[in-house]
Amino acid sequence: MTDATFDLGAALVVVDVQNDFADPAGGLSVQGGDAIVPVINQLVAGAREAGSLVVYTQDWHPERTPHFVTDGGRWPPHCVRDTWGAGFHPDLVVQGAVVRKGADGGDGYSGFSVRDAASGATTETELESILRADDVDRLVVAGLATDYCVLETVLDARAKGFDVEVATDAVRAVDLEPGDGDRALDRMRRAGARLR
Repeated sequence: MTDATFDLGAALVVVDVQNDFADPAGGLSVQGGDAIVPVINQLVAGAREAGSLVVYTQDWHPERTPHFVTDGGRWPPHCVRDTWGAGFHPDLVVQGAVVRKGADGGDGYSGFSVRDAASGATTETELESILRADDVDRLVVAGLATDYCVLETVLDARAKGFDVEVATDAVRAVDLEPGDGDRALDRMRRAGARLR
């Protein structure tokens, strides 16, 4: 079990534990993605027991988006809104606010922002306002995938001044190139996140 600690100033941010990533049959399945679900559920229980906020991010793409290889992007279609793939893994305990990203066709890597694939312009999600409204200053981050959405969420959180812990036993990497996950963890560490 992870040794992350929670209190009223902390929040657990669960990144994209959705069928297309976490299930072996998913459109963009992350190896071992389903294995982190019980660990995340333990984190959720610990956070709720301590009175900490729990927030979930969820890719919520349209059927056509420049994010997908079918429209010039790099990824196979995944997490298309209102499909099985976009749903949370059925074993995941979901007890908190849900922040959906990428619904307008943008690249929703970070839980905090969405980037327009054509212009590069970014817009904020509601994640920061949810956290600030609860006086959160420390995040524990878990989910999928280490080298993309977890990485970008952590980097944005650090840039916004949040203290961040990454629950390393509750993340998994895509590893398009061998070692991508390790390099992502190193980038998070260099940005000031603590790896637990």
